[in-house]
Amino acid sequence: MSNRMSHSAAAETVLLYFVLPLWLLAGFADYLCHRASRIETTSGYKETPLHLLMLIELAIPLLAAIFFEINALIIAAMIVGFVTHQLTALWDTTFASHKRSITPIEQQVHSFLELMPLMAMVIVIILNWPQFLSLWGLGSGPARYELALKREPLPWTYVAAFLFAVLLFEVLPYMEEFVRGLRSRKRA
Repeated sequence: MSNRMSHSAAAETVLLYFVLPLWLLAGFADYLCHRASRIETTSGYKETPLHLLMLIELAIPLLAAIFFEINALIIAAMIVGFVTHQLTALWDTTFASHKRSITPIEQQVHSFLELMPLMAMVIVIILNWPQFLSLWGLGSGPARYELALKREPLPWTYVAAFLFAVLLFEVLPYMEEFVRGLRSRKRA
């Protein structure tokens, strides 16, 4: 028996333990860039809702992929979430660039925030290629559009740790940024 990991297991490991954590770190780094630039005194209370919107646009397909079997419906949700996230990111950057300085470091962080969800989606598509093809009517089997809980769920310790990290490094910081922006607006 070989000690080699299957390609599918390797891809899933890369997704769970490299891509998703790096994505979370990039989100937190973006928050730190906003904090360093004192976003609350410039575009804060108007810009931060766009950040929260982008979080929601990707959270929905991400949570679906964590808890449900990957099929054409989940892949379609990922594609829609990614495209809407990209459009909102463009809206956000266009709005912010007129209100505040976006440093080269923040721009680099944005590159990660745009590429990590694409990388995650591509890995999921590779792991579920027949359903991706069937989404476009090209597969040998039918596209499945039902929500079914995973037959082999991710380890609950991973899911709990990941969701806690999302709360700690994404949701709470951006909520704090929003509150900081509102307080600054009231003072002004």
